[in-house]
Amino acid sequence: MPFPPTAGFVVQGSNGEYPYLTREERIEVVHRVRQAVPKNKLLMAGSGCESTQATIEMTVSMASAGADAVLVVTPCYYRGKMTSAALIHHYTKVAESSPVPVVLYSVPGNTGLDLPVDAIVALSQHPNIVGLKDSGGDITRVGLIVHKTRNQDFQVLSGSAGFLLAGYSVGAIGGVCALANILGTQVCELERLCLAGQWDAAKELQYRLIEPNAAVTRKFGIPGLKQAMEWFGYYGGPCRPPLLPLTETEVKELHRDFTANGWL
Repeated sequence: MPFPPTAGFVVQGSNGEYPYLTREERIEVVHRVRQAVPKNKLLMAGSGCESTQATIEMTVSMASAGADAVLVVTPCYYRGKMTSAALIHHYTKVAESSPVPVVLYSVPGNTGLDLPVDAIVALSQHPNIVGLKDSGGDITRVGLIVHKTRNQDFQVLSGSAGFLLAGYSVGAIGGVCALANILGTQVCELERLCLAGQWDAAKELQYRLIEPNAAVTRKFGIPGLKQAMEWFGYYGGPCRPPLLPLTETEVKELHRDFTANGWL
Protein backbone atom coordinates (compact mmCIF):
# COMPACT_ATOMS: atom_id res chain seq x y z
CA MET A 1 0.00 0.00 0.00
CA PRO A 2 1.19 3.58 -0.59
CA PHE A 3 2.26 5.68 2.37
CA PRO A 4 -0.44 8.04 3.68
CA PRO A 5 0.43 11.75 3.36
CA THR A 6 1.93 11.99 6.84
CA ALA A 7 4.93 14.12 7.74
CA GLY A 8 6.62 11.02 9.08
CA PHE A 9 6.37 8.01 11.34
CA VAL A 10 6.76 7.25 15.03
CA VAL A 11 8.10 3.82 15.97
CA GLN A 12 8.45 2.40 19.45
CA GLY A 13 5.65 4.58 20.76
CA SER A 14 2.92 3.16 22.99
CA ASN A 15 1.34 1.23 20.13
CA GLY A 16 4.70 -0.29 19.21
CA GLU A 17 4.57 -2.44 22.35
CA TYR A 18 8.02 -1.16 23.25
CA PRO A 19 7.88 -2.20 26.94
CA TYR A 20 7.68 -5.84 25.80
CA LEU A 21 10.62 -5.70 23.40
CA THR A 22 14.25 -6.35 24.23
CA ARG A 23 16.79 -3.57 23.79
CA GLU A 24 18.09 -5.28 20.65
CA GLU A 25 14.59 -5.63 19.21
CA ARG A 26 13.80 -1.98 19.79
CA ILE A 27 16.89 -0.87 17.92
CA GLU A 28 16.34 -3.39 15.11
CA VAL A 29 12.78 -2.13 14.54
CA VAL A 30 14.07 1.41 14.03
CA HIS A 31 16.80 0.18 11.70
CA ARG A 32 14.29 -1.74 9.56
CA VAL A 33 11.82 1.14 9.44
CA ARG A 34 14.55 3.57 8.36
CA GLN A 35 15.35 1.24 5.47
CA ALA A 36 11.70 1.20 4.38
CA VAL A 37 10.68 4.82 4.94
CA PRO A 38 11.64 7.48 2.38
CA LYS A 39 14.35 9.87 3.53
CA ASN A 40 11.98 12.82 3.17
CA LYS A 41 9.73 11.35 5.88
CA LEU A 42 10.61 12.13 9.47
CA LEU A 43 11.35 9.07 11.59
CA MET A 44 10.86 9.58 15.32
CA ALA A 45 11.75 6.72 17.64
CA GLY A 46 10.67 6.12 21.21
CA SER A 47 13.78 5.88 23.37
CA GLY A 48 12.39 6.31 26.88
CA CYS A 49 13.51 3.97 29.66
CA GLU A 50 13.07 4.14 33.40
CA SER A 51 16.56 5.37 34.25
CA THR A 52 18.27 8.43 32.85
CA GLN A 53 21.39 6.47 31.90
CA ALA A 54 19.43 3.77 30.07
CA THR A 55 17.44 6.46 28.23
CA ILE A 56 20.63 8.19 27.14
CA GLU A 57 22.07 4.90 25.84
CA MET A 58 18.85 4.01 24.03
CA THR A 59 18.63 7.50 22.53
CA VAL A 60 22.14 7.29 21.11
CA SER A 61 21.36 3.82 19.72
CA MET A 62 18.11 5.02 18.11
CA ALA A 63 19.95 7.88 16.42
CA SER A 64 22.60 5.45 15.15
CA ALA A 65 19.82 3.23 13.78
CA GLY A 66 18.48 6.12 11.71
CA ALA A 67 16.03 8.06 13.86
CA ASP A 68 15.77 11.77 13.04
CA ALA A 69 14.37 12.55 16.49
CA VAL A 70 13.48 10.69 19.67
CA LEU A 71 10.25 10.57 21.66
CA VAL A 72 11.02 10.24 25.38
CA VAL A 73 8.23 9.05 27.66
CA THR A 74 8.19 10.07 31.31
CA PRO A 75 9.83 7.55 33.66
CA CYS A 76 7.05 6.47 35.98
CA TYR A 77 7.81 3.42 38.11
CA TYR A 78 8.67 5.65 41.08
CA ARG A 79 6.03 8.17 40.05
CA GLY A 80 5.69 9.55 43.57
CA LYS A 81 9.24 10.89 43.25
CA MET A 82 8.88 12.14 39.70
CA THR A 83 8.67 15.79 40.70
CA SER A 84 9.19 18.65 38.28
CA ALA A 85 12.78 18.93 39.49
CA ALA A 86 13.45 15.21 38.89
CA LEU A 87 11.89 15.28 35.42
CA ILE A 88 13.68 18.47 34.40
CA HIS A 89 16.97 16.90 35.47
CA HIS A 90 16.17 13.67 33.57
CA TYR A 91 15.20 15.33 30.31
CA THR A 92 18.03 17.85 30.45
CA LYS A 93 20.61 15.09 30.80
CA VAL A 94 19.03 13.15 27.92
CA ALA A 95 18.89 16.22 25.68
CA GLU A 96 22.49 17.12 26.43
CA SER A 97 23.62 13.66 25.32
CA SER A 98 21.29 13.15 22.38
CA PRO A 99 22.68 13.52 18.86
CA VAL A 100 19.14 14.20 17.58
CA PRO A 101 16.29 16.46 18.77
CA VAL A 102 14.21 15.31 21.74
CA VAL A 103 10.40 15.37 21.96
CA LEU A 104 8.83 15.06 25.41
CA TYR A 105 6.07 12.46 25.80
CA SER A 106 3.30 12.70 28.38
CA VAL A 107 0.88 9.75 28.32
CA PRO A 108 -0.83 9.58 31.73
CA GLY A 109 -3.22 6.84 30.61
CA ASN A 110 -0.24 4.46 30.53
CA THR A 111 2.14 5.99 33.05
CA GLY A 112 -0.23 7.47 35.63
CA LEU A 113 1.91 10.59 35.41
CA ASP A 114 1.33 13.93 33.69
CA LEU A 115 4.49 15.81 32.79
CA PRO A 116 3.89 19.00 34.81
CA VAL A 117 3.32 22.21 32.87
CA ASP A 118 6.04 24.06 34.77
CA ALA A 119 8.54 21.34 33.82
CA ILE A 120 7.49 21.52 30.16
CA VAL A 121 7.91 25.30 30.14
CA ALA A 122 11.38 25.03 31.67
CA LEU A 123 12.44 22.26 29.28
CA SER A 124 11.11 24.14 26.24
CA GLN A 125 14.03 26.51 26.65
CA HIS A 126 16.57 23.76 26.01
CA PRO A 127 17.90 24.02 22.43
CA ASN A 128 17.70 20.27 21.84
CA ILE A 129 14.18 19.79 23.23
CA VAL A 130 11.91 20.71 20.35
CA GLY A 131 8.41 19.65 21.32
CA LEU A 132 5.86 17.67 23.29
CA LYS A 133 3.44 14.89 22.47
CA ASP A 134 0.58 15.22 24.96
CA SER A 135 -1.80 12.26 25.04
CA GLY A 136 -3.79 13.27 28.11
CA GLY A 137 -6.69 14.80 26.20
CA ASP A 138 -6.98 17.90 28.42
CA ILE A 139 -7.34 20.66 25.83
CA THR A 140 -7.18 23.39 28.45
CA ARG A 141 -3.76 22.05 29.40
CA VAL A 142 -2.66 21.80 25.75
CA GLY A 143 -3.71 25.40 25.14
CA LEU A 144 -1.88 26.56 28.25
CA ILE A 145 1.31 24.79 27.18
CA VAL A 146 1.10 26.34 23.71
CA HIS A 147 0.54 29.75 25.28
CA LYS A 148 3.46 29.45 27.70
CA THR A 149 5.96 28.07 25.17
CA ARG A 150 5.09 29.99 22.03
CA ASN A 151 8.07 32.33 22.37
CA GLN A 152 10.36 29.30 22.22
CA ASP A 153 11.22 27.15 19.21
CA PHE A 154 8.90 24.48 20.62
CA GLN A 155 6.00 22.58 19.08
CA VAL A 156 3.05 20.79 20.68
CA LEU A 157 1.52 17.64 19.18
CA SER A 158 -1.89 16.19 20.00
CA GLY A 159 -1.42 12.62 21.14
CA SER A 160 -4.68 11.20 19.81
CA ALA A 161 -6.98 11.54 16.80
CA GLY A 162 -9.91 11.93 19.20
CA PHE A 163 -8.92 15.51 20.01
CA LEU A 164 -6.90 16.41 16.92
CA LEU A 165 -9.27 19.20 15.82
CA ALA A 166 -9.38 20.59 19.35
CA GLY A 167 -5.60 20.56 19.47
CA TYR A 168 -5.30 22.51 16.24
CA SER A 169 -7.84 25.02 17.52
CA VAL A 170 -5.59 25.94 20.47
CA GLY A 171 -2.31 25.97 18.58
CA ALA A 172 -0.98 22.40 18.34
CA ILE A 173 0.94 21.91 15.09
CA GLY A 174 0.14 18.27 14.43
CA GLY A 175 -0.61 14.93 15.97
CA VAL A 176 0.79 11.49 16.65
CA CYS A 177 -2.27 9.29 16.40
CA ALA A 178 -2.81 5.56 16.91
CA LEU A 179 -5.77 5.71 14.52
CA ALA A 180 -3.46 6.77 11.71
CA ASN A 181 -2.24 3.16 11.60
CA ILE A 182 -5.70 2.33 10.20
CA LEU A 183 -7.23 5.55 8.80
CA GLY A 184 -4.04 7.43 7.98
CA THR A 185 -5.40 9.22 4.94
CA GLN A 186 -8.50 10.36 6.84
CA VAL A 187 -6.49 11.65 9.79
CA CYS A 188 -4.31 13.60 7.36
CA GLU A 189 -7.45 14.99 5.73
CA LEU A 190 -8.60 16.23 9.12
CA GLU A 191 -5.30 18.05 9.48
CA ARG A 192 -5.70 19.59 6.02
CA LEU A 193 -9.19 20.85 6.80
CA CYS A 194 -8.05 22.39 10.09
CA LEU A 195 -5.07 24.14 8.52
CA ALA A 196 -7.30 25.41 5.68
CA GLY A 197 -9.78 26.84 8.18
CA GLN A 198 -12.57 24.59 6.89
CA TRP A 199 -13.90 24.05 10.39
CA ASP A 200 -17.41 22.80 9.53
CA ALA A 201 -16.05 19.99 7.35
CA ALA A 202 -13.33 19.33 9.91
CA LYS A 203 -15.93 18.94 12.67
CA GLU A 204 -17.94 16.43 10.66
CA LEU A 205 -14.85 14.32 10.01
CA GLN A 206 -13.71 14.64 13.62
CA TYR A 207 -17.10 13.38 14.82
CA ARG A 208 -16.74 10.25 12.67
CA LEU A 209 -13.26 9.54 14.01
CA ILE A 210 -14.03 9.81 17.74
CA GLU A 211 -15.62 6.38 18.29
CA PRO A 212 -13.19 4.30 16.21
CA ASN A 213 -10.32 6.16 17.83
CA ALA A 214 -11.63 5.45 21.33
CA ALA A 215 -12.12 1.81 20.36
CA VAL A 216 -8.46 1.30 19.39
CA THR A 217 -7.10 3.31 22.31
CA ARG A 218 -8.96 3.44 25.63
CA LYS A 219 -11.51 0.69 25.00
CA PHE A 220 -9.58 -2.16 23.37
CA GLY A 221 -6.05 -0.80 23.09
CA ILE A 222 -3.37 -2.50 21.02
CA PRO A 223 -5.33 -5.76 20.44
CA GLY A 224 -8.15 -3.66 18.96
CA LEU A 225 -5.74 -1.60 16.88
CA LYS A 226 -4.15 -4.71 15.40
CA GLN A 227 -7.51 -6.31 14.64
CA ALA A 228 -8.73 -3.19 12.85
CA MET A 229 -5.53 -2.98 10.83
CA GLU A 230 -6.26 -6.44 9.46
CA TRP A 231 -9.72 -5.32 8.30
CA PHE A 232 -8.19 -2.44 6.36
CA GLY A 233 -5.61 -4.53 4.54
CA TYR A 234 -2.61 -3.96 6.79
CA TYR A 235 -0.71 -6.50 8.83
CA GLY A 236 -1.63 -6.11 12.49
CA GLY A 237 -0.29 -9.42 13.67
CA PRO A 238 -0.44 -10.96 17.13
CA CYS A 239 0.12 -9.06 20.35
CA ARG A 240 3.05 -9.87 22.56
CA PRO A 241 2.04 -11.47 25.86
CA PRO A 242 0.80 -10.65 28.39
CA LEU A 243 -1.49 -8.75 25.99
CA LEU A 244 -4.26 -11.03 24.71
CA PRO A 245 -6.21 -10.92 21.44
CA LEU A 246 -9.79 -9.71 21.51
CA THR A 247 -12.59 -12.05 22.41
CA GLU A 248 -15.30 -12.77 19.87
CA THR A 249 -17.64 -10.36 21.67
CA GLU A 250 -15.01 -7.64 21.65
CA VAL A 251 -14.35 -8.13 17.93
CA LYS A 252 -18.04 -7.61 17.21
CA GLU A 253 -18.15 -4.45 19.30
CA LEU A 254 -15.03 -3.10 17.62
CA HIS A 255 -16.59 -3.82 14.22
CA ARG A 256 -19.70 -1.85 15.24
CA ASP A 257 -17.58 1.16 16.21
CA PHE A 258 -16.15 1.29 12.69
CA THR A 259 -19.33 0.41 10.73
CA ALA A 260 -21.50 2.87 12.67
CA ASN A 261 -19.26 5.69 11.45
CA GLY A 262 -19.11 4.52 7.85
CA TRP A 263 -15.56 3.22 7.77
CA LEU A 264 -16.39 -0.46 7.19
